[in-house]
Amino acid sequence: MADPRVDHYIEALPAWQQVICQQVRALVHAADPGVEETIKRSVQPYFVLDGNICALLAAKDHVNVFLYDGGIVPDPQHVITAGHGNKTARTVAFHEGDAVNEDALGAMFRAIIANNRAGGWRKIKDAR
Repeated sequence: MADPRVDHYIEALPAWQQVICQQVRALVHAADPGVEETIKRSVQPYFVLDGNICALLAAKDHVNVFLYDGGIVPDPQHVITAGHGNKTARTVAFHEGDAVNEDALGAMFRAIIANNRAGGWRKIKDAR
């Protein structure tokens, strides 16, 4: 479900960042129709379904997509750009001119949602 506050966040960005954010937004919603949008930390768009899936954060020269997966969702196409050792979230950063790997990111969103539905990455990680 779309949140007008997320619309406002995206609309205030430079055009190239708007394109990336809209692509990511569409991908996360395509991963599951139950995905909801919200704003956390005052301004940051989050996408949630039985837990956090991802968040957007536009910086001056890039857009970060934070994946809330506890580092357990596979990244076979190597789209993760930071946070490889992070215990809660990893990052995919996009700079102007970068293409969004929709197949890889969509697969990761679906895997995060499946993990959320199975009790969350903390529970899954502890069971391994």
